[in-house]
Amino acid sequence: MSDRIFHNLFVLEMANNHWGDLDRGLRIIREYGAIVRYNNVKAAIKLQIRDVETFIHAEFRGNGRLRYISKTEATRLTYEQYAALVNAVKNVSCIPTATAFDEKSVDVCVRLGLPLLKIASSDVNDWPLIEKIASTKLPVIISTGGASEKDLDDIIRYFENRNIPSAINHCVSLYPSENDQLELNQIDWLRERYPGHVIGFSTHEYRDWEASMHISYAKGARTWERHIDIPYDDGKTVSPYCSLPEQTDRWFKAWHTAREMCGGSSAERRICTRREITYLDELVRGIHARRDIEAGYVFSNSTFASDFYLAIPLRKGQLSCREIINGETLVQPIKADEPLTLDHIDGPCSRNPALRTVIMERGL
Repeated sequence: MSDRIFHNLFVLEMANNHWGDLDRGLRIIREYGAIVRYNNVKAAIKLQIRDVETFIHAEFRGNGRLRYISKTEATRLTYEQYAALVNAVKNVSCIPTATAFDEKSVDVCVRLGLPLLKIASSDVNDWPLIEKIASTKLPVIISTGGASEKDLDDIIRYFENRNIPSAINHCVSLYPSENDQLELNQIDWLRERYPGHVIGFSTHEYRDWEASMHISYAKGARTWERHIDIPYDDGKTVSPYCSLPEQTDRWFKAWHTAREMCGGSSAERRICTRREITYLDELVRGIHARRDIEAGYVFSNSTFASDFYLAIPLRKGQLSCREIINGETLVQPIKADEPLTLDHIDGPCSRNPALRTVIMERGL
């Protein structure tokens, strides 16, 4: 199966920032859909789906003292509301996806027709859930926060053995993350340990939206994830690890800048531009005679330095340091300080039409 869906993919993690309010969720999708279109990027908007009745033990439901439980209950949505959010994501030309935290929620994701699933850092060794997700055969993005080397080896090989595409996100599960906690060198480690996989960066930083993008792209990350939110009408504070629309816009622009700076493929030599070649041609030294030399002179490495010298600027039709050929013969005389041109010799450069054109068009 192809892993193209992961390449240069931004995952915008809505998490539970809809707060169980469908209208607020739709507003988040509309605002970020506009930013995605404006920046011409490929993006997924990600939900979190839990079957509250089975995910939370009956004894602890309604327990307002445990924040994670109370938040899960406060942000629950019906299937119809999830379906409305998924349709809204599609309508803004983004990819709908979700993190499923339990087996029943995986079934909901399939019913919603999601093309991609996420495995949270907390679930990298939750094997009943992993097996359920694998049964869908859908591509998965795996976050690595807190996972041991063996945890990662096990889950990556598990999906490899089933020919299920998986991307691997470097992630530090600190909310928010300081700059000195980002551990971006882990991108190098993941690329070396799991060749053939798209490696990404899931970040919870809050002080910068540019530098880590530049660094992670240069290190080879090709998918990225951030939590997103919009301001609250009631004055509620946005979590510091969530990005606002204007910050996400800066993040996308930093990606475009990183791509421009890094250029093309790292697997082969780049194609140099005509502008660059023209500029460098102006710095190439041309061949000049040191003395008057008669026709019939045979060029030799042993006598070249005593009979000719090299200097800029290179003139049109003049031979340069690049075209010195041992054994060529001078077919017409040349005066001291006169440029050595195509007309002075009979050789490949003067006879080959393509080479002759290049030499005639370069220089001053």
